[in-house]
Amino acid sequence: MVGVLVDACGWVALIEARLNLDASMKQVVGVADLKLLECVDRELESVSEKQKGLLLELLRKRCEIIQDLEGVRHPDEMLVRLSSEKGWAVLTVDTELKRRLIEEGGSYIEVASGRYLRLVEA
Repeated sequence: MVGVLVDACGWVALIEARLNLDASMKQVVGVADLKLLECVDRELESVSEKQKGLLLELLRKRCEIIQDLEGVRHPDEMLVRLSSEKGWAVLTVDTELKRRLIEEGGSYIEVASGRYLRLVEA
């Protein structure tokens, strides 16, 4: 099983592309062990107030909830740190976050061409 951290924009992009979570992840990493930071969960909850159909209950059921890192305020910083320390990929479409992940030796999974997932490693 491969650890995958879920970023808010990555989850939204996956849902908007109407990709099957299990089938899409299996093609790029095999069986994914999804992880969701508390701050990302809160961010998704806020987004869901304006954008319906984000399947947050499905996400929460499938993910291990990870406590926010002490002394770190920004979700992106937490994602970068955990990705580089634990070797977990981050599901994201955020250009700046992807750049930082690669610089720090992390990896990411992105929704490519709106039709499939692609793994990018440092």
